Amino acid sequence: MTAMKSHSAHWGVFTADWQQDQLVIQPHPNDRDPSPILQNFTDALRHRARIAAPMVRKGWLERGPGADRMRGRDQFVQLPWDEVLDLLAEELRRVKELHGVESVFGGSYGWSSAGRFHHAQSQVHRFLNNVLGGYVRSRHSYSAGAAEVILPHVLGPLEQIARRNVTWEQIAVHTDIVLAFGGMALKNSQTASGGISNHVERDSMRTAAARGCRFVCISPIYSDLPAESKPEWLAPVPGTDTALMLALVHVLVSEGLHDRSFIDRYCDGWPAFEDYLLGRNDNVPKTPAWAERICEIPAEQIATLARSLVGKRVLVGVSHSLQRAEHGEQPVWMGAVLAAVLGQIGLPGGGYNYALGTLAHYGRRNNLAGPAALSQGVNSIQNFIPVARITDMLLKPGEPFDYDGQQYNYPHIRLAYWAGGNPFHHQQDLNRLAEGIRRLETFVVHESAWTATTRFADIVLPATLTLEREDLGSTATDPTLAAMHRLAEPYGQARDDYSIFCELARCLGGLDAFSEGRNAHEWVEHLYARTRLAWKDKGVALPEFEEFWRVGQLTVPQGEDDGGILRAFRDDPIAHPLPTPSGRIQISSPRVDSFGYDDCPGHPSYLTPVDVPNAEYPLWLVANQPEGRLHSQLDFGAYSQSLKLHGREICRLHPDAAAARGIADGEIVRIFNARGACLAAVRLDAAMRVDVMRLPTGAWFDPVEDEQGRMMCVHGNPNVLTRDVGTSSLAQGSTGQLTAVQVERFAGTLPAITAYDPPRTVSRT
Repeated sequence: MTAMKSHSAHWGVFTADWQQDQLVIQPHPNDRDPSPILQNFTDALRHRARIAAPMVRKGWLERGPGADRMRGRDQFVQLPWDEVLDLLAEELRRVKELHGVESVFGGSYGWSSAGRFHHAQSQVHRFLNNVLGGYVRSRHSYSAGAAEVILPHVLGPLEQIARRNVTWEQIAVHTDIVLAFGGMALKNSQTASGGISNHVERDSMRTAAARGCRFVCISPIYSDLPAESKPEWLAPVPGTDTALMLALVHVLVSEGLHDRSFIDRYCDGWPAFEDYLLGRNDNVPKTPAWAERICEIPAEQIATLARSLVGKRVLVGVSHSLQRAEHGEQPVWMGAVLAAVLGQIGLPGGGYNYALGTLAHYGRRNNLAGPAALSQGVNSIQNFIPVARITDMLLKPGEPFDYDGQQYNYPHIRLAYWAGGNPFHHQQDLNRLAEGIRRLETFVVHESAWTATTRFADIVLPATLTLEREDLGSTATDPTLAAMHRLAEPYGQARDDYSIFCELARCLGGLDAFSEGRNAHEWVEHLYARTRLAWKDKGVALPEFEEFWRVGQLTVPQGEDDGGILRAFRDDPIAHPLPTPSGRIQISSPRVDSFGYDDCPGHPSYLTPVDVPNAEYPLWLVANQPEGRLHSQLDFGAYSQSLKLHGREICRLHPDAAAARGIADGEIVRIFNARGACLAAVRLDAAMRVDVMRLPTGAWFDPVEDEQGRMMCVHGNPNVLTRDVGTSSLAQGSTGQLTAVQVERFAGTLPAITAYDPPRTVSRT
């Protein structure tokens, strides 16, 4: 075996090399709980799903740009790089001249690489800004779209509340009770953009539990907290956490157990909320008995839990999952109110930390300096959409939509340019998304493998995987700075995104504006030099680039565990006000109230969702994050494949629900509702509510037409089932976490899985 080479991925900093034609990966030696997702790399580089050469869809090549029902069904034609780039450059000129750059949508999701330079989102946006002149963008993320909008109205920016707040170190030492609304599943905290050298969550929970800290898992699924935390389990009806929180606060307020001095000094808008809480304005006090009818947690159990919080150091956590549902803003807001009523916000190990346990970034100290990033340039176009509203944009050009107190209009998009990400993973109601994409004139995709998104594209440009590139791995919350060495040559004719955009920029006369005269390696050196200067300003000397590249990994110092803006606010609310309208915690918000949204009023409220189980579709489907991959990335990888059954995604079903339907463990089932259907392999699991089934997202969309002509995914993608509506008029976030379904044994001829097989190619006519 030769010398191991350094690299970094979202699941860990590691070293790797080849041994007898097999890639061997060794996690960072400091990592207490390394992620097995790293093993997805071992067979990914030469997998049959890789794209070997530039491809153009046959119908687009023959008939030119325009709406086409054949997208997703058509054959492809392989063309030389120079010819494809000439075709694409000409199409970009045509669209810009006829419709303007406001008709171009730049799509990406930022997770394709942990590197600071080969960051696909930065690359595509830099190209569209600096060379084309601008593009229509998206705002926020599928993971936290509702929280990103509501938190600034209540406390401050999401990054401050999630990243610079309570740490795992504090929990291990100070916390008495963790109320984990939505849990803190370790499968989620395997991941951190930019890389992670030490996964601390499991050990931190183990240490805290051994000291006597109570972890309360408030989720329909018991495994949303690890066994090391010795969790107590409350299993409310999905989507009812806000009602449960309201009842907890009602007990505290009605029994005089709330911290009135904290509310008076640090909070704004209490009277309006108190009127709602006590039922003065709607004659419905939000008592435990009221909540029991909604969330199915016994009233006495709610009251006992509320009283047990008094006088303890309590941390209220709200996971991403709760706000990925109808009215997702409400549990985020209400969690902060519960922590405020307890008087805990800003205390070490106490108060409120949004999404702790959701990513490995959260709950960490911050480095003294952050890594340099590639500039994306300046976008001349102001038009945008909330990220989860892409299908509405494609199907409803010119129509209005509400967002954060304003009304906007959907742009008319003619060309979508995608690099990094897979909307056929993220987006809800995939039948509807397919209809929208078929209305485009041209769809361009950079991708390393034949995902569903590439199969719907007109022009497919093969991109390298991270292991086939050099880069700089770093993030603001991890002390390891990693040289990302190339571990393999590019597959086939694949090129990195930067090289593709350089050649395309040359065709369009904008190479200098895009490249600034640097090749990819010189850019990595440049970003390291800027990072080095940032550390020099902090009094820390990093070695020259050549030494860094030879050594492979550096350890940099981190800052003090200072608690961020919430600690500073608690210590001195006059000198350090919050960035809210009042400078204080907004228990209710006159600004949000002024928007007049019935689906997001001026204080946290329980609002009844529409998409709930009924006689026809009696089960809750929880479409949560997968254990074996990040989103849909490297679904064909070794570890992801090891967690499938009969080659299909596994859904988990309570034994009683399975018995009522004649379903046995290991069988293939059909999960369906009015929007579509998918097949999955079933495992029985008693550690969940009987009315819940769980099917993680990320199985590559593998459609066949059912008897109604709709696409049925035979591989197990739950987003053929989820409802494509926004969380509310305020945020328009994703509601992909929950939907209502029925399940039955699959009795037909079992379709083959073709998700990883390249599409048919034909010769040019």
